Amino acid sequence: MTLIEDLRAEARAAPESGIVAVMNRGRDRDGMIPLWAGEGDLPTPAFITDAAARALVGGETFYTWQKGIPELRQALARYYVRHFSKSFAEEEFIVTGSGMHAIQLALDAVAGKGDEVVYLSPAWPNFAAAAGVAGAVPVAVTLDLSGNGWSCDVGKIEAAITPRTKALFVNTPSNPTGWTADRETLQAILDLAREKGLWIIADEIYSLFHYGDSRAPSFIDIMADEDRILFVNSFSKNWAMTGWRVGWIKTHPSLQQVFENLVQYSTSGVAQFMQRGAVVALDEGDVFIAEQVERARAARDLVCGTLAATGRARFTVPQGAFYLFFAVDGITDSRAAAFDIVDRANVGLAPGTAFGPGGEPFLRLCFHRRLDQLEEAAHRLAKWMTSM
Repeated sequence: MTLIEDLRAEARAAPESGIVAVMNRGRDRDGMIPLWAGEGDLPTPAFITDAAARALVGGETFYTWQKGIPELRQALARYYVRHFSKSFAEEEFIVTGSGMHAIQLALDAVAGKGDEVVYLSPAWPNFAAAAGVAGAVPVAVTLDLSGNGWSCDVGKIEAAITPRTKALFVNTPSNPTGWTADRETLQAILDLAREKGLWIIADEIYSLFHYGDSRAPSFIDIMADEDRILFVNSFSKNWAMTGWRVGWIKTHPSLQQVFENLVQYSTSGVAQFMQRGAVVALDEGDVFIAEQVERARAARDLVCGTLAATGRARFTVPQGAFYLFFAVDGITDSRAAAFDIVDRANVGLAPGTAFGPGGEPFLRLCFHRRLDQLEEAAHRLAKWMTSM
């Protein structure tokens, strides 16, 4: 027996990232334009890093609140007042070691071995993989795609529910499709969850990256205080803090101690000096976010225009997030295509195969970068498409 056979089956079955496989192919190439990862090209702004640096130099390097420092939880409450017009107590927030950590804790709280969790696909692959590692069974419900764009058939969600189902995972605006649920769809999902006694894990990380109103519709707009909803979120996208690994959970105040315990037995908390930076991000970062959304809107329009002009790209202009999920006529194997694009166009994209059922023929392009670089990448892609 080999060592690996002594590991838990769930750990052995954890899939290799289909995105990282392409990154490894091209990350060291000269002139590579890397549009494969879900992050922008700007470093964290100085008003945030300076606050963290002051706290670090000031000696804030000791153990701290497992659930997050009071100042950060209070800042989160102010953030929701400004952007969602809802007042929440600081006891409703738990600071986590990234949005991914928030998802893991939410899964730990509501689903275990043999339980099922339903999610909408194509999807960011980490949720389904994390559910599998926890011993739960991820059940994909595919979004529909028509001439009107991506949409969610709530009847398909209902059909996927079994006696073993414990939770629904809903990411809107969506990575990778850009699909954004309207209020009516959210209400239908919430009504279904209430009827079936299910939890909702709501990933609304891209709420402010929305190209319609100032933010996307949210379960917060329609929920009652006692609804079974766990909101998972991160500082990564809005404030250019992907490398910081700081996130949060918004939950009912009666669950605070449970989630504080789960933090204790996983990471034991987030470094206090990093939390100081997060406080400033929330309180002083609204202008920065607005600038990034407008920058992303211009980038989206540039990329969509150039690829549409080839006559070979098929896509829906995304309503939210900062990804273009597109297919190319004649291409059926997006993984092979992503490797070929690295080799022949020197552009890095994520293959749709990495995003589960419904994603196979697509490629994901992160357009949250400066315009001159995106213009060059779009022209390279257009040349690659027309040469096929």
